[in-house]
Amino acid sequence: MFPNGAGGMAYLQYDFQDQDRNWSGTAQAPASNNGDKQIETDFFTAGLQYMFNRGWGVQLEVPYDYRTFKTTSAATGNPLTTINWSALGDIRVEGIYTGFFADLSAGVALGLKLPTGDWTYNNAYGDVDRDSEIGTGSTDILLGGFYRDNLDRNQKWDWFAQLQLDVPVLIQAEYRPGVELDAAAGIDYKGLSVGRVKISPVAQVIFSERTSDSGAAANPDNSGYQRILLSPGIEFHVHPVKIYTDVEFPVYQNFTGNQLAAPVLFKVSLSYIF
Repeated sequence: MFPNGAGGMAYLQYDFQDQDRNWSGTAQAPASNNGDKQIETDFFTAGLQYMFNRGWGVQLEVPYDYRTFKTTSAATGNPLTTINWSALGDIRVEGIYTGFFADLSAGVALGLKLPTGDWTYNNAYGDVDRDSEIGTGSTDILLGGFYRDNLDRNQKWDWFAQLQLDVPVLIQAEYRPGVELDAAAGIDYKGLSVGRVKISPVAQVIFSERTSDSGAAANPDNSGYQRILLSPGIEFHVHPVKIYTDVEFPVYQNFTGNQLAAPVLFKVSLSYIF
């Protein structure tokens, strides 16, 4: 969703992940080592990106999430319990600058993640810990950037790189999420079409690192990770509509302590350019 000049883009995005494997260090670990058994989440995000001119713009993302959490309860006998809930997530607002070059090949973004998501949901036994909540309760500074360029003279092959740093600065109830860095590099091909439909295959390598959570309400011994994912995807473009979808496969994961990991992640996005 790199900016392409003055104008706007509204989009709806759906992401899905089913964290059902206990992971410790760089390998899968016995499920018995982790009281949590599954976190399944459907993420729905409504977004708006608007460029006032070729240099300046804004982006807004409003998520709403549905979560199923299976864990060992603190109730008598420690039975397994399943908790289902849905809530507004943490809204993100960013300013965008793309005025470095005439072709808009580079840009930076600065913004905030707001504490709008529900971080207090729980059952009678307090089985939902802070790192399993839909919201973090924190206000975070977001700092990102991207660069893209052509790989061939015909401008059919492109490459791109982007990153975003997420730093919590204001917290609530003694829980500070870890600092997170997400980066991606990839290539895409623009030489395919069927009638008016332009088809662009995409291949990405995604790297993420998050430090351990901290504070009295955190579990630093079982939070924080590094991971690398491979992500094949495809985009269909019939102006003014774009549809993009991909899957993301972890090829390297290093988790602190015992944490639930997903074997694959899914994404689909529908955009309207105006």
